[in-house]
Formats: sequence, C-alpha cells, structure tokens
Amino acid sequence: MSSADTLVRPPVTRRAPSTRLLRSELRLLFGRRRNQILLVVLALVPVLVGVAIRVSTGDAEPGEGPPFLDRVSGNGLFLAFTGLATVLPFFLPLTVGVVSGDAVAGEAQAGTLRYLLTVPVARARVLAVKYGALVAFALAASFLVAAVGLVVGWALFPTGDVTLLSGTTVSPGAAVWRTALVALYVAASLAGLAALGLAVSTFTEVPVGAMATTVVLAITSQILDAIPQLSWLHPWLFTHQWLAFADLLRDPVPTGAIVDGLVLQAGWIAVALAIAWSRFTTRDITS
Repeated sequence: MSSADTLVRPPVTRRAPSTRLLRSELRLLFGRRRNQILLVVLALVPVLVGVAIRVSTGDAEPGEGPPFLDRVSGNGLFLAFTGLATVLPFFLPLTVGVVSGDAVAGEAQAGTLRYLLTVPVARARVLAVKYGALVAFALAASFLVAAVGLVVGWALFPTGDVTLLSGTTVSPGAAVWRTALVALYVAASLAGLAALGLAVSTFTEVPVGAMATTVVLAITSQILDAIPQLSWLHPWLFTHQWLAFADLLRDPVPTGAIVDGLVLQAGWIAVALAIAWSRFTTRDITS
C-alpha cells in the first residue's frame, strides 16, 4: 500500500459505537414487553380519573383527592396535571425503578453484559448510554401521561381558557405549553431516581433485587418527607420538590422551589452516577 493511499484513507469515526449503543439500548428499553405494559398502565391512570369524574354525580371538593381534581370538570385540560400528580407518588417511581434497576443487573443475569463490554467503547461511555436511555424513558412516560390527560380531558369535559392557580387566565395553547413544562419538570425529578436505580443495578446480578431496592428508596424518601419532625432532612431528600411543578401553573411563575428541585436532582445524579461509575468500571464481569 502506497503512502498516498494511507493519506486519503477516511478517518475512523470514534463516536459510531456510542450511537449504535444508544439506538440499541433505546430499542431494548422501549421494545421490552414489560416496559410497554408499564407505559400502558401509566396511560390508563388519567383515563380512569377522567371517566370517574365524568360519571360521578357530585363535584370534588377542593383538597379532596389528587391535586387539581376539583378543577377537571370545569376545564378538561386540568386532567393532564391531575394525571401527573396522581402517578408521581407511586406509579412513575415504580416504573422508573423497575426499568433502571434492570439496566445492568438484568444483562448481567442474562449473560449479555460481558458481550456488550466487548464492544470497543469505554465502560464509562456504556454507563452514560444506559443512563441517557433511562432519562429518555422517564421523558416518554411523563409526556405520555400528560398527552393522554389532555386528549381525554378534551374529549370528556369542556375546554377553553384556563384559569391558573394565581387567578390569571391563559389561552388553551398557553396551557398546553405549561403542560409540556410540567412534564419536563416531572421527568427531571425522576432523573435522580433513575441514577440511583442505575447505581444499585451495578452492585448485583439479581434484577428483582435492584428494582425492589430502587422502589423502596423512593417510597422511603417520600415517607420521611412527610414527617414534620424530620424537617431538617427534607431539603436533602430527592423526592422533596417533586410536586413543585404546581408553581408552573401560576403567573408569574415563582421559580424558587423549581430551581431548588432541579439543583437537588443534579446533586443526587452526580453522586449516584459517581457511585455507578466507580462500581461499573472496576467490576469483574463473570457472567
């Protein structure tokens, strides 16, 4: 081979393996039947809430049931917010906990992890791809609940200008935009839990154990957050500002709690991913 042939050879694309890995991980995540069933269950929640309100003989009193429940019959667009508030304490953490707990442990149990690591990509990048796919799944789950809530609310109840919690009236288009922001915040709130689940998943080859541990962490954090005597601990709990998305339904939007929630999630993500990286990059893969 001449030197000229060597000079004109196209450069090797180093990012191609990561791109293929991400596409493969997303196909695996969204193509798995269990995960599809979890998404269907999430989508059914706003449907059931909407139908229950539609067939009920009386209106919900303020403070009863999930947040915004008393506003749904007056404007169906509020069903999206009610649906997200309903699934956030348990169903969404359960879904994210199951998916993230299985991210590494499931492949280790199935024996595919060692073959994945033969790809010429650093383990840290493999871990980053897996976390990116988990965040994408959390985004999809949040937007699915919001979208189904909007559609069902529009179909079952009157819609129109929306009166926000602050008393300001906005157009339906502006309300839909706020719904998208709420779904984004909910997904960001779950990003910390996804990182914790990924970290737990690197410590075991039993996916059920990793799933259960992640879900228990979410439930325990919410229980501790509800105990007034532990108010000193509340700002450090990753579930503390999960419901701060209600501030997005005010005008002007008070950003204090929202920013605190995002900073809190960033801290938990940094710690959890550092633990996951430390474990995953030094792990002896035997199966």
